[in-house]
Amino acid sequence: MLIIAGSDSGGGAGLQADLKTVTMLGGYAATAVTAITVQNTLGVHGVHPLPVELIAAQAEAVLDDIGADAVKTGMLGSVQVVETVAAILDRALVPAVVDPVMVAKGGHPLLPVEAMQAVRTLMVPRAALLTPNAPEAEALTGIAVPDLDGQRRAGEAILRMGARAVLMKGGHVPGETVIDLLLTSSGETLLEGPRAETRHTHGTGCTLASACAAGLARGLPLEIAVAEAWAYVAEAIRRAPALGAGHGPIDHGWPLRPRD
Repeated sequence: MLIIAGSDSGGGAGLQADLKTVTMLGGYAATAVTAITVQNTLGVHGVHPLPVELIAAQAEAVLDDIGADAVKTGMLGSVQVVETVAAILDRALVPAVVDPVMVAKGGHPLLPVEAMQAVRTLMVPRAALLTPNAPEAEALTGIAVPDLDGQRRAGEAILRMGARAVLMKGGHVPGETVIDLLLTSSGETLLEGPRAETRHTHGTGCTLASACAAGLARGLPLEIAVAEAWAYVAEAIRRAPALGAGHGPIDHGWPLRPRD
């Protein structure tokens, strides 16, 4: 797999979470770094973008030599980066899981407003699977997502924008139960579980998208890839190691440890 994302110095999200996830699920992940962030569980304290020429060169080096069975994109950061990554996806010609990273867990904006249209027009139509949370879906579509019906309406709008599938994450939707809704042109699948009462959920979006991409890279059908990814993340949240004073990371390595 080729991961195109930003670096999280705290290790809980970004390409660090992606690498851990793909490795734990039996894959091999290479990276094209888009930005270096100064980050811990308390928030994002700085973002330092890399030149687009360097982003493209990293991806080209990987694709020319190692290749990829899937691509996962995360933090992009600017119109120029979105354009560069869209060109990389056109070259790779493999399924792309697009996580439209816009806001960090602590509320720090990670995607400028002017880049939103570029994501709509360039990334969404290239996505084999788009994985927005409720605020991201609202920003992409202009449709409110207060409940499951809102998830469905926004998801259907994203399909009309050109994504081949969309996983509408429900963590931001109120309720004792969290419902993630997978929508494709052929129907919908609900993934439902109890809401975990924890602040240690840093990196869940990155992890879920990478886990989905790992399944697609293995050749799994989309519904199975998403279901396996969902189960992996749910257990990683349950086993979160409670690190840091803020939004701590989940336990990517839980399959290596005995059940408690």
